[in-house]
Amino acid sequence: MINIDKIRADFPILSEKVYGKDLVYFDNGATTHKPQVVIDAVSDFYAKYNSNIHRGSYYLSNISTQMYENARQKVQKFINAKSEKEVIFTKGTTEGLNLIASSFGSLLHKGDEIIISTMEHHANIVPWQMLRDRVGIDLKIIPLVDDFQLDLEAFANLITEKTKLVSVVHVSNTLGVVNPIEKIIEIAHYKGVPVLIDAAQSIQHKKIDVQELDCEFLVFSGHKIYAETGIGVLYGKQEWLEKLPPYQGGGDMIKDVSFEKTEFADLPFKFEAGTTNFVGAHSIAVAIDYLENIGLDKIEEYERKLYDYAYEKLSKIEDIELYATSKSNRISAISFNVKGVHHFDIGSMLDKFGIAVRTGTHCTQPLVNSIGIQGTVRASFSFYNTFKEIDYFIEILPRVINMFK
Repeated sequence: MINIDKIRADFPILSEKVYGKDLVYFDNGATTHKPQVVIDAVSDFYAKYNSNIHRGSYYLSNISTQMYENARQKVQKFINAKSEKEVIFTKGTTEGLNLIASSFGSLLHKGDEIIISTMEHHANIVPWQMLRDRVGIDLKIIPLVDDFQLDLEAFANLITEKTKLVSVVHVSNTLGVVNPIEKIIEIAHYKGVPVLIDAAQSIQHKKIDVQELDCEFLVFSGHKIYAETGIGVLYGKQEWLEKLPPYQGGGDMIKDVSFEKTEFADLPFKFEAGTTNFVGAHSIAVAIDYLENIGLDKIEEYERKLYDYAYEKLSKIEDIELYATSKSNRISAISFNVKGVHHFDIGSMLDKFGIAVRTGTHCTQPLVNSIGIQGTVRASFSFYNTFKEIDYFIEILPRVINMFK
């Protein structure tokens, strides 16, 4: 079992007050808070080592470069990629998805097909729509069956000889549903189709092994794994990354440039144009160390108990409508509405009691529209949350509901 008091002491923001109340932060699906060790690492980097990477022949640049490349190796081991060449630093999940849509998309032709699911974040919808409008590809959608499960039979039937890529979310940021990506990858590979996994909502909650999954691509964000904002990771199998053209042009992604032609750098630098967020990359390495020192298995077990406890308590409150009611494949996030009360009003009033939740469509408007609602209240948990915080939430929520009756 994790030492919750010690862990909470590691996160300075958790000691803050909101309207005179202790902060109860249940918006971890949007972004996670940073432990002091990450905050210190970022501050120390700027104070002691700040210098552009890869391009300097002097001490500070060499140190900065080494820390950046050490971070790449740290990520490689964390997700068990075969090679550090398969780890590309990006601005975040959204850029990783746009990178693949652009670079992979440049190989596609009119009539080629991309498959996504009904529960995708806008970041895994809009780039493909832009590609559709530009190239003329067809975008196919995996439908849902009972209790917000992906219809795998329908998915298998969607794949044709024109299907070039399947791009799906691992865990729904709105519902907390854990999709059966192992089965999805198996079905896609049986028909010779590569798979891209959006792991933005899973990488911080459970161990992911890209070789075991055998996915072709995987993306996630640093700020959701207790690191800085503006940094993320794209994993890609080396053979696929070798095939794809660069996403952007500029410095550091070139081997030789003339006015007649440019020869691109080898992996991973081919996809890292310009000055990257090298300090952010270092923050990911420090955050990974922090998580591994606690143990992802312990984190997953504790967060599972938090989820089950919160779900059980919420289900007993009158006028609460919960979405995705089966708890067998859920993680982190619970979405609900209160009958007769707008979700924004619930969130705004909870805030007055120091409770931070997310309201709205959570950048999954097609999913929310398919349910026939305007949005939800979402409570999403981290290993630094407590059962006491959930008890307080459950105490305050009925009081808030009664304010609107």
